[in-house]
Amino acid sequence: MATTKADGAGPTSEERKRARTILRRLKKRYPEIHTALRYRDPWQLLVATVLSAQTTDEAVNQVTPELFERYPTPEDLANADPAEVERIVHRTGFFRQKASAIIRLSAELVERYGGEVPPDLDELVTLPGVGRKTASVVLAEAWGIPAVAVDTHVKRVSRRLGLTEHSDPDKIEEDLKALFPREEWAGLSMRFIQFGRDVCRARDPDCGRCELFDVCRWPGRLERA
Repeated sequence: MATTKADGAGPTSEERKRARTILRRLKKRYPEIHTALRYRDPWQLLVATVLSAQTTDEAVNQVTPELFERYPTPEDLANADPAEVERIVHRTGFFRQKASAIIRLSAELVERYGGEVPPDLDELVTLPGVGRKTASVVLAEAWGIPAVAVDTHVKRVSRRLGLTEHSDPDKIEEDLKALFPREEWAGLSMRFIQFGRDVCRARDPDCGRCELFDVCRWPGRLERA
């Protein structure tokens, strides 16, 4: 477990207690939880996660079958015609940037790692289009390696619950790692993400049926009837 939060202080016993309560209830709601992205191996998950930026998992799942059928290996995608890749991933948005990123990503995987995705965060974030969030998703989902991915849902839910006061994803990651046991990190983000989609939505949050209502610190929460 990380020993200190982003501000350098260690979590208090009360903060740890609240974190345990939150995790226990989320695990009860989501006993098993995994990414909604469809993939067969770490490379496919890495590409799919890069494509998922600023769009939905559903949109990505609509394009990846054709993408991976046309380009079944990193070598194939590394040598792809950019215009053809752009056509396939068009509906995910920002298609030119994404097509370029996954082609360059595949080329570097081939050149530097023999086409194999490295199970290491520091190495993953050196690849084109791969930030800490994407790398953490791949580590946690593909190998079960302890990692916390901070996306917009994780940011919103963790701030509303009072688990962090920060807006910067890296600092939020530090705070969450300090509060929750290392062995829980791999499933933590996906539970926060799904809870953010199902209940703690950005607009029209369903506070009336929220299991975490009594531990929520969000001033804007909707009072129960």
